[in-house]
Formats: sequence, structure tokens, C-alpha cells
Amino acid sequence: MKQLIVLVLIVLVAGGWLVSVRNGLIRKEETVKEQWSQIDAQLVRRVDLIPNLVEVVKGYATHEKDIFLQIADARSRLLRAQGPAAKAEASAAMNDWVGRVLAIAESYPALRASENFTRLQDELAGTENRITVARTRYNEAVKEFNSAIRGFPGSLFTAGLGLKSAEYFQPPAGKALAEPPKVQF
Repeated sequence: MKQLIVLVLIVLVAGGWLVSVRNGLIRKEETVKEQWSQIDAQLVRRVDLIPNLVEVVKGYATHEKDIFLQIADARSRLLRAQGPAAKAEASAAMNDWVGRVLAIAESYPALRASENFTRLQDELAGTENRITVARTRYNEAVKEFNSAIRGFPGSLFTAGLGLKSAEYFQPPAGKALAEPPKVQF
């Protein structure tokens, strides 16, 4: 009888441990998804701010038509991009063009003094900070998740749950996000 009780306890403890590991992996995967949605939300917020910024600048810099077309194209590429690598690449292209618009604004003192331009520029800077924070949190969640599914005992459940390593949100290879834009007139 004692042996049966000990065996039942061992099975219960082992079962509890297995359930705990499995649920932990699922929570980590959901955390990665949640953190990705935070990045996506901030990227969309930035994409929504850019047309307003462009319209304000257009009023002062009417001869810069090509840059505005390029921004519209970069904006639609960012909206169509799927997954961290594609979003990072499209985001870097958008950063370049937004940097060019801000550089153009430097040539127009009346534009720099415009309350609308200043407010939009501040909102854009705040959004960039939010993207940086969201990217950091997402990459931390990815690291925890990837470590959990590759290590023991998580690797025992990886195939059964259909889990795959999550992709980090990084700037495209060879391209730094902090790289200043090149402006040519």
C-alpha cells in the first residue's frame, strides 16, 4: 500500500511538473506575441503621424515632390511588411526618408517655428522612443522563449506544441538605425 501511495505521489509530482513546463512555454510564446504587437502598434502610430508631418512640410517645401513620393512608398512598404525582419528593413527605410524631411525642415525657419511642425516632430520623437522600448522588451521576450524551447525540459515539448524559435527585431544587416540620413538637393 505504501508503495502505491509513493508511486501515485511520484506520478502526480511528475505530471504537475510536466504541466508546469508546458504552460510556461505557452506563456512565453504568448509574451513574445504580445511584445510584438506593441512594436507593431508603435510602427503603425509612426506611419500614421508621417502623412501629417509631410503635409506640414509640403506647405513650405513644394519643390521637394520626389521626397514626398518616396516617403509614401516607404510608408506603404512598412504597412505591407510581415515579420520582424521585413518590418525592421521597411522601418529603416522609413527612418531614412523621415530624416530627410526633417533635414529639409532645417532649411525653412518659418516651418521650424510652426507649432504644428513642432508638435508633430515631438510626437514622432516620442514614438521613436516607444519603438525602442518595445523592441527591447520584445527581444528580451524572444531570448527567454528561444532559450526555454531549446533547453531542457522545454525541448521535450517543442515539437509537440509546434513551437519554433522566434525572430529578433533587429536592424537590417549592415544598417544601423542611428545612421544619419543623407540629404541631397
